[in-house]
Amino acid sequence: MDKLRAITVFRRVIELGSFKAAAEDMALSKAAISKNINELEDYLETPLINRTTRKMHITESGQLYYEHIRTILDDLSNADLSIIESSNHLRGTIKVSIPMTFGVLQINPAICEFMRLNPEISIEIIMVDEYLDLVKNGLDVALRGGGNLKNSTIKSRKLLDLPRILCASPDYLEHAGKLDSPSDLHDHNCLVYSLSSSPRHWVFRKDGKVQVVDLSPGTYVVNNGLALKQAALAGLGVMLTPELFVRREIKVGELINLSPDWQAESHSLYAVYPYHKEQSQKVRIFIDFLVEYFKK
Repeated sequence: MDKLRAITVFRRVIELGSFKAAAEDMALSKAAISKNINELEDYLETPLINRTTRKMHITESGQLYYEHIRTILDDLSNADLSIIESSNHLRGTIKVSIPMTFGVLQINPAICEFMRLNPEISIEIIMVDEYLDLVKNGLDVALRGGGNLKNSTIKSRKLLDLPRILCASPDYLEHAGKLDSPSDLHDHNCLVYSLSSSPRHWVFRKDGKVQVVDLSPGTYVVNNGLALKQAALAGLGVMLTPELFVRREIKVGELINLSPDWQAESHSLYAVYPYHKEQSQKVRIFIDFLVEYFKK
């Protein structure tokens, strides 16, 4: 038995949730995955995974073993990185997840500039608005917008504050009711970004006062920021969005800022990464670059 290979296979099976997914991820056959798990269980003289034809469940011993070997494998990886990255120039691949709309408009230009300055670094970008599991998807870094991050299993650095505003098109406002304060939103069609940390719970502040609006189901709910803006431009309703997304439209009058006096609950852009990636020089330098880039 190649023990290092076996424990690596075991880790990926647990993290990906199936033998088939691990086989695809590691470019091995499903039979090879099963062989490694069986040999590891025989060596340890205890079952690590209970499996049927449809499902698999990690045993208590398997969970304990996974926690130990994950740390060992991460330490081995970090030891390799400390040597590989000890030279004066960086090389290798960084796998990054970024949101679709903000990624195209703001983040991708920053990544292109980073690559220009570090020509031996390769970047693999996954553009998706959903929050991907960092470990399961083999991500080095994910750039995410939202409120304060409280996940203790990851590390994070704030890159940029994203003040949000209420806005709507002149066509919508011409036929809509008054909107003098956030409480009036109950009488409006509110366009909802479904992946927000609080899609139907909007909080506003003014002069120390707080107004909370719990929205009724609107007629348009979407999981993409660009599609949300297009709906607002089409006159379908009111949206709450980062000011940066609609700065041009506000300037030319295609959208109207409806909350100049009320401050919406703050969101920010974060770089998040698994704890063990903190030892990677290329990941640290990539995030340091983004921090400085967004200070401009």
